Amino acid sequence: MLARLLLVTSIGALAACNNATTVADGADGSRGSWVSPAVLAQSVALDGTAAWYTGYKDDEPHDIPLVNRALMRPELMRQRVEYTGGEAPGTLVVDIDDRFLYLVEGDGKAMRYGIGVGRNGFSWRGAARVGRKGVWPGWGPTDNMLRINPDLPTYMEGGLENPLGARALYLYQGDRDTLFRIHGTNEPWSIGEAVSSGCVRMLNEDVVDLYERVPVGARVIVRRG
Repeated sequence: MLARLLLVTSIGALAACNNATTVADGADGSRGSWVSPAVLAQSVALDGTAAWYTGYKDDEPHDIPLVNRALMRPELMRQRVEYTGGEAPGTLVVDIDDRFLYLVEGDGKAMRYGIGVGRNGFSWRGAARVGRKGVWPGWGPTDNMLRINPDLPTYMEGGLENPLGARALYLYQGDRDTLFRIHGTNEPWSIGEAVSSGCVRMLNEDVVDLYERVPVGARVIVRRG
């Protein structure tokens, strides 16, 4: 099992929706008295990184590594919360600044998930819809990503090392793919941080939960600033 857990962390810095260059909020990587796990993860050996995982959840074609929630801030855990926005039930609201994703349920409630977001200058905002969904999806960089980093692989099959994780929701405006995704991550310490090249990342177990709740066609609002 340990070997499989280490495999999850081995891909490191790909690009696109899973850039591993972590930028913490404060100059010292802290928010108040809380020290960012992203900073801690970079300062420990691989064995320490593997401590983020506690076991597996059955899934096909790959089991999902389960995250040690004791290493996360409580507010980043999936939970039902009071919600006073005016969006219709079934709407996804991505709050880039606060690093939460809300699935509006109605009756003043929403399911809230902690997320990792794009670093400064890389976050998209606007209204879209879920154009399609993927299970352990493959990933390929855009032409622009390859120009910036020609060493990137041109395509990766879905799996534990893939930067899109266990599930992905692809956002469209009309028939146009925005290239913005809501997806899983193999870097759980990045949840709550501004680290990626623009997309929204979630714990794999959380994105599976969201995938099962949200149909193709669901409205998505991404807001920041």
